[in-house]
Amino acid sequence: MLGEYRISGRRAVEIASSVERAVGAGQMEPGQLLPPMRELAERLGVNANTVAAAYRTLRERGVIETAGRRGSRVRARPATTGREFIRVEVPEGVRDLSDGNPDPALLPALAPVFAAAAERGDREPVRYGHAPVEPELARLARAELDADGVPDGPVAVTSGSLDAMERVLAAHLRPGDAVAVEDPGWGSLLDLVPALGLRPVPVGVDDEGPLPDDVRRVLAAGARALIVTDRAQNPTGAAVSAPRARALRSLLRAHPRTLLIEDDHGHRIVDLPLHPLAGTTDRWALVRSAAKAYGPDLRLAVLTGDSVTLDLVRGRQRLGPGWVSLLIQRAVAGLWAAGAVDPAAVAAAYDGRRDALVGALARRGVEGYGRSGMNVWVPVPDETGAVARLLHAGWAVAPGARFRIGAPPGIRVTVSTLTRDDTEPLAHAIAAAAGPGPARSHA
Repeated sequence: MLGEYRISGRRAVEIASSVERAVGAGQMEPGQLLPPMRELAERLGVNANTVAAAYRTLRERGVIETAGRRGSRVRARPATTGREFIRVEVPEGVRDLSDGNPDPALLPALAPVFAAAAERGDREPVRYGHAPVEPELARLARAELDADGVPDGPVAVTSGSLDAMERVLAAHLRPGDAVAVEDPGWGSLLDLVPALGLRPVPVGVDDEGPLPDDVRRVLAAGARALIVTDRAQNPTGAAVSAPRARALRSLLRAHPRTLLIEDDHGHRIVDLPLHPLAGTTDRWALVRSAAKAYGPDLRLAVLTGDSVTLDLVRGRQRLGPGWVSLLIQRAVAGLWAAGAVDPAAVAAAYDGRRDALVGALARRGVEGYGRSGMNVWVPVPDETGAVARLLHAGWAVAPGARFRIGAPPGIRVTVSTLTRDDTEPLAHAIAAAAGPGPARSHA
């Protein structure tokens, strides 16, 4: 029934992860039938309820489907593991701390810059064949990249950071190639990698970024690419430190053909310095999105990298959307030039809210992680139970399953709209829902 692949695990999360890894690696094919729950429980020596919980998780993630007595099977041609559907419905009257959005009060007004860009567009209409990147946007972006020590390289503009990473991965990799990803990490990226036919390989994370021993292991095992979040990692808030950057650069120098992709998720919302890895390998790219500092609906990111990578990305872009709207590019350039966002003030606001919650949790014996950005990651022994209990107490948080491959359970709390009066009641509710536990890493 399952060919050579044998499902493994003693806990529901381990069994579900075993199946999901097999599907992502192509060891279990679309349409393939899974063992009946009682049969698999007997084979693994676990309670049938444990297997039932694992199958339920796989259904929620969109990995398998169940058709009554005909059993459960791998979804036909699954394009994604469906992590976006692992969320809570937020009833009226419940505070929503699950969505990962920035504080609207910290976003700039868009009407003036769009009006100016539209007036220019009326005077100088953009036509087919126009240069795809607004020169002033490229100039401002390149100046900031230079100041942050990012190696020289061309600049492209994409429809957000996920669009940039998809184009870079597709330019260099082939189905079946292994991609090292942070675990826990950005749920949309964890969906994208298998959707491209690539094989995600988890790398543990602590407050200073990807764990060097894990990176060493996956590179030695043949991973073709490594994706690193430089600052404000989603969901843990990790930020690559100077010592960690030196360690990772040393590892990458031993594997110069590795494709390196860096996501500077915290650009303009954190005050920690950037410690780029870019340029350590032959093929690299670094992306910065305008979403968190200027508004998610702008759908714009700036991408730089080695000349071959950028040439491949821009060439493929010409055959698809062609370019990102010059109207949007000029509006964002106007925001940057006018200093519409004060990065230090935004960082201070998020730092204060995040640090207050982490401190309040610590006083209750609960470990919370959040070195930078707008999220706090809280390891919990029972993720589903913690989310349900918090919802009952009036707080909606994101289930950690949206962000994990094999990492232990946790919850993500977005602090962007927390007030000072919220901190203690929220920490009390989390402590009651999760229970105190020993300090641990995210891996």
